[in-house]
Amino acid sequence: MSGHHISCAGELRLDDRSASKPKDSVAVLPGNLDERDAPTASLDPEKIDRIWRAAGAAYDKSRAEILSGVSRQASHGSFRPDWQSLATYQVPDWYKDAKFGIFVHWGLYSVPAFGSEQYPRLMYTVGTKEYKHQLSTYGPLTEFGYKDFIPMFKAERYDPISWASLFKRAGARYVVPVFEHHDGFAMYNSDLSRWTVSKMGPRRDLAGELVNAVRAAGLHVGASSHRIEHDWFLHPGRTIDSDVNDAKLADFYGPAHLHFALDEDSDNFLEDWTYVSPEFLDDWLARSVEIVNKYHPELFYLDFWIGKPEVRPDLARFAAFFYNETSKAGSLGVINYKLDAMQPKSAVVDVERGVFADIQNEYWQTDTSISNKSWGYIKNDVFKTPEFIVHELIEVVSKNGNLLLNVGPRADGTIPDEVRQILLDVGSWLDVNGEAIYGTRPWKVYGEGPTKIAAGPVQETKSPPYTSSDFRFTAKGNAIYAIQMAWPSSGQSVIESFGRSTLGEAVRSISLLGYKNNLEFLQQSHSLRIQLPSQVPGKYAYGFRIVLQE
Repeated sequence: MSGHHISCAGELRLDDRSASKPKDSVAVLPGNLDERDAPTASLDPEKIDRIWRAAGAAYDKSRAEILSGVSRQASHGSFRPDWQSLATYQVPDWYKDAKFGIFVHWGLYSVPAFGSEQYPRLMYTVGTKEYKHQLSTYGPLTEFGYKDFIPMFKAERYDPISWASLFKRAGARYVVPVFEHHDGFAMYNSDLSRWTVSKMGPRRDLAGELVNAVRAAGLHVGASSHRIEHDWFLHPGRTIDSDVNDAKLADFYGPAHLHFALDEDSDNFLEDWTYVSPEFLDDWLARSVEIVNKYHPELFYLDFWIGKPEVRPDLARFAAFFYNETSKAGSLGVINYKLDAMQPKSAVVDVERGVFADIQNEYWQTDTSISNKSWGYIKNDVFKTPEFIVHELIEVVSKNGNLLLNVGPRADGTIPDEVRQILLDVGSWLDVNGEAIYGTRPWKVYGEGPTKIAAGPVQETKSPPYTSSDFRFTAKGNAIYAIQMAWPSSGQSVIESFGRSTLGEAVRSISLLGYKNNLEFLQQSHSLRIQLPSQVPGKYAYGFRIVLQE
């Protein structure tokens, strides 16, 4: 194939041959180069927004049709688009039983595979390692911008059936692909943009193919949208000579407003004064609803900026629409949100790369990445061990939550071998110990032992390692599960919480998951002593099924 063409009145051509000669990739557009690429950060935000709206005007009618449908559906069902109604939400059992899901961050940022999935923003941010890498590898930002990675994103080895099989073998019960990240490139077949994976690059509905494969594998389907941050994500490109300033590309690079917050790193929505127009919110809502209408996810993951006060009315409309729509399909869906973006009872809060200190009354989720550096694929990455992931899963489940574990595939559609092996190792542990995880609920306390986990977002690497005195508890039916986080050298496991006086009941039997015989034990007043097999069965952590006298 000689090249792909992106049709918009003949204004833009991206040639596939740029994949082999990236420094020669140039967007051929009419107009004076200096005027087209000169900094535009000083423009009035309303004017910037008008330029963005004009660039995507071809989709105004389709957007309006979707929004009219939202208004009808959001008010016809058990939920209304107000927070008092949404606070009556009850988390469905399918999600509480699932415990473990796979997140997939895959997009154009996997082409440069450098730094992190934040590459599209940082490549335009003067002084960053991404900016320096971009210039040295691909040339000036007026000649090779983020859009020029599109023809290099081929997904030529993408096999969604293989992915779904791997995720199932890993023990996941639901899969959440990112349908659109902050960068604004839709990984699905959108009717609201020309900048979609079905019209450019691979010219395949990558997310849609994965949805079909995941459902065929018997797993639950989720979807994630980070589009709300596209309002400001590419702003650094407006501060320098770059293609982000080109009005003809505004429907791809977005409004790219200044992220105008008192502290950009605090995520305090009440101190965030970034300009966001009603039209951008309409576009966000329409795109979110389009994903629901086309792909029928049972879970919808929303990134943090939906908590901005201006977004909340449309967020309530979306939540009511999604809950009413999924209820019609037979099972109430799940929305994940971060920080204080939604009313706490209206959806499931997600703690990024972190856990809570204790059992939570409201069901919750943590999302983390197999990579310690990035959510998307990068070269020379550093990965978590299977043991770390298993321990985090146990910790989260004992405190009434789920773990959503992210993988970042390469641009060609392959998942790195090291990542595959980590997933398979986690799956092997769950094959033996899944009884203590799936379908369980928290016990009276989450566990015992000296190791206290650093609580809160982005704290996971600050926790000390577990010891053989650390146990985490779950419950299901007439059984309590005590999961020991390391194998003791003494030949005995001692659980203080299960003594006669502390437990208040007598233990009838104890078995070790993956071991065929019941274990000998001694239940004393203030401890339960379990005699262990001479050979260590399995690795990472060890699940005991404890049945009480009736």
